[in-house]
Amino acid sequence: MDGSVRAGAAEDSGAAEERQVRVMVVDDHPMWRDAVARDLAEAGFEVVATAGDGAKALRVAPAARPTVVLLDLQLPDLSGVEVAARLLAGSDGPAPRVLILSASGEHRDVLDAVKAGATGYLLKSAGREELLEAVRGVHRGEAVFTPGLAGLVLGEYRRLAAEPAPSQEEDPAPELTRRETEVLRLVAKGLEYKAIASRLGIAHRTVQNHVQNTLTKLQLHNRAQLVRYAIEKNLDE
Repeated sequence: MDGSVRAGAAEDSGAAEERQVRVMVVDDHPMWRDAVARDLAEAGFEVVATAGDGAKALRVAPAARPTVVLLDLQLPDLSGVEVAARLLAGSDGPAPRVLILSASGEHRDVLDAVKAGATGYLLKSAGREELLEAVRGVHRGEAVFTPGLAGLVLGEYRRLAAEPAPSQEEDPAPELTRRETEVLRLVAKGLEYKAIASRLGIAHRTVQNHVQNTLTKLQLHNRAQLVRYAIEKNLDE
């Protein structure tokens, strides 16, 4: 009986968390857009808006208040990269997290999207469950990439970190706790939050809290920026 109660409570908690995910789908192909929106809705996500071009996405986002924007790169008016940058820069409240869903796996497209602030990048060849899990991960603030693309992004950050920085007086680095530093080191090594929690013997939610506290202290916005910071500080060694 007790086990059933606990299981039911866990399911209720998971369902409640899923209901908090508010998704806007932006794609210029109506059949694809509708199919993705339907899959998301059937999985329990709240699809708050859809758009077939960048202008409409930028127009409806403030009122729809999505927590995740599922965004194609190839739009008829604006590029997905430009839409991502403007969505993140123009948000009055908490900025939505952007998950690119594109047919293109070109390295330049991936890197441009990440530099614009996208938290994840998924190819349209991904299966339904992979897409749903990616939306969940991005909503939690995790960097989610189609296998093979994560290494590309990390490699680019390593290259940028190796470039000499312009000479200037730097502000003192924010002080992180020992645990925050441990979590940051493992994030920089590319471990997912569940793996970090298992490695350190702490709860998955605790890892998320440490990452969020570190982002706040460092004045960063997403995991990709956090990884770059860690690499610049040689925390991935």
